[in-house]
Amino acid sequence: MAHVFKNYEKFTALREELKEEIQQSDAKAKAMAEQIQAIQKEMQDFKQGSPEYLAREKQLAQAASDFEAFRKVAQRDFLRKESRIYHTIYMEVTDTVKKYAKIYNYTLIMRFNRESLDTDDPKKLIQGMNRQVVFHRADDDITLSVLDYLNRSYKPKGTATGPKTSTSR
Repeated sequence: MAHVFKNYEKFTALREELKEEIQQSDAKAKAMAEQIQAIQKEMQDFKQGSPEYLAREKQLAQAASDFEAFRKVAQRDFLRKESRIYHTIYMEVTDTVKKYAKIYNYTLIMRFNRESLDTDDPKKLIQGMNRQVVFHRADDDITLSVLDYLNRSYKPKGTATGPKTSTSR
């Protein structure tokens, strides 16, 4: 499953879109933080307790509150979006595996780690030795077939899906 997620083009594209949204949000948060710093700097120009100082203090409190609310809402929103991405991809993978199993009359498809044992790292070696699948025939591994089907089925945004026209006569 990890191999499919890592190499499925749609998953990569969706994560990149989310990454861009996060970067835009970070830029907005940075601008808000700079505004807070500017207000703090302005406050130094006024005598504590003066009407101007109190006005800036009120502005600062509002800006800080807005910043914190923006940060929390954005973080929650990004976690939800990431969760939806994983759910969508997981459902696509399981649907594809189900189709494959029906076509080739498999009655059971198991998730397993196809990576070889890492003998240099004792922790990873122990984890590998505790795998549920002790042996499998490489011919029974459907990972690449499922991944290939998913990638062929995926149509990135902006690609033409209509029939191609021939220019030769």
